[in-house]
Amino acid sequence: MKTLKLLILTFSIGLSNSLLAQEIDTSFEPSKKHPYGQPNPKAPEQVRDFAPMIGKCECTSTSRGTGQEWSDPQKMTWTFKYIMNGMAVQDETLKADGIHSGSIRQYNADSAKWYVHYYSTSGAAPVLPAWEGAYQKEENRIRLYREQKAPNGMEGFYRLTFYDFSDIGYKWIGEWVDKEEKIAFPTWKIECRKVE
Repeated sequence: MKTLKLLILTFSIGLSNSLLAQEIDTSFEPSKKHPYGQPNPKAPEQVRDFAPMIGKCECTSTSRGTGQEWSDPQKMTWTFKYIMNGMAVQDETLKADGIHSGSIRQYNADSAKWYVHYYSTSGAAPVLPAWEGAYQKEENRIRLYREQKAPNGMEGFYRLTFYDFSDIGYKWIGEWVDKEEKIAFPTWKIECRKVE
């Protein structure tokens, strides 16, 4: 019995020493030199789709009120960075109204789609809502969809679009669309100017 305990102890010490000797590659994580991280060369090339947004922006957010009128614009910051050692993208919004939010964005090469999981301070959801979509090169925009019925029960999607990318910023719009995307009803729009 003593021999067995000694053998187990020796094996455990050897295993933990080999685990301690392993290096964890964090070279693409946010750092002093790269505060928003870097895309990992081992990641699908699409991880660079969000490159125009990486960094910090000052934005104006405008949404529709309960009477469908556009509310007064509010200030917000929107920060994007590479996470999981450059294999995915995370964003965070901080808004003047105190309702903050963020998303984890992962690209799946098998489906050729982005999957975006959204969370907010307005409530901790047991399951995060998810959008899916892709970068549309021909229109130079990123489009994401989530099934959602209109208030009248009509089938459709809530569609998110990043567009109008430039060195100084980008635009975003959230809108309800029908299944054929012939009807579009915008409910939220954001304009962003790069500051970092």
